[in-house]
Amino acid sequence: MDSQTSNMDSESGIQDKVALVLGAIKGIGKGIGLALANEGVKVALTYFDWEESLEEMKHDFTQTGTQHLVIRANLLKTFKIQGVIQNVLDHFGRLDILINNIERGGWPVVHGPYVKEQWDLEMETSLRAKRWVFDAALPYLKASGDGVVINFSSIAGIVGRSGPAGYIFNEGYSAANRGVSLLTETWARLGAPEVRVNEIMLGIVETRHGEKTRGWELLTEEQKKAIIDHTLLQRTGTIEDVVKTVLYIIQDAPFMTGSVLRIDGGYVLGGEKMAPMPKGVEDI
Repeated sequence: MDSQTSNMDSESGIQDKVALVLGAIKGIGKGIGLALANEGVKVALTYFDWEESLEEMKHDFTQTGTQHLVIRANLLKTFKIQGVIQNVLDHFGRLDILINNIERGGWPVVHGPYVKEQWDLEMETSLRAKRWVFDAALPYLKASGDGVVINFSSIAGIVGRSGPAGYIFNEGYSAANRGVSLLTETWARLGAPEVRVNEIMLGIVETRHGEKTRGWELLTEEQKKAIIDHTLLQRTGTIEDVVKTVLYIIQDAPFMTGSVLRIDGGYVLGGEKMAPMPKGVEDI
């Protein structure tokens, strides 16, 4: 994004807003946090695991020159969530944007058959934690007067454990993600008119079920090819694909709420080619 575009966006009111970005230590969350910081947004960034990436994360955000706050928090312990929100308020004095990016994806190729603990972990992370973070943040997002919530979900909520993605998506993870879309609609009603709530539904992205993940490495070349062949754009998504969508929702979609933007390269539609138009049986 060039400097002229950045300046225009800052002048539109995004600069000096405060965003809470969940799961920001690496991958999609980190990419979103950096993009917002580079637009002049003050960012609070949560993480819990992946400690080995912490110093790099801190360095990268320091390089933006924007105020930021790094918070270690286990958001599965719901009684700690209010403390995270209060930490943000104590540090920045307000909250304008919530990037509800927390999930745990069950890979059949990694975890094999379900055990109760895996099912519960996926529900607690991908669905429950999102709900209670939103609940704690909503009063302050409303006080902003122009709040934005972006929920993240997966096309697993549509396709489930089927087709080429059957090695990637478990049904518990799929059920949790279908629930996110219901929450998005409900929260859009609860937030209106001061808060817009929208959802980004991800397909196979490089750091989420894609080629930079352990699960992808466990797929055979044939299984990987089947996934790509089933995707109309013939590739997996990138962090930049997701970041651009986030910035669009925040900056350029003031009349959109309760909507789901599916960023999947056409996986849900499938990679089948269009058949030629038949001749028909008679002239009209």
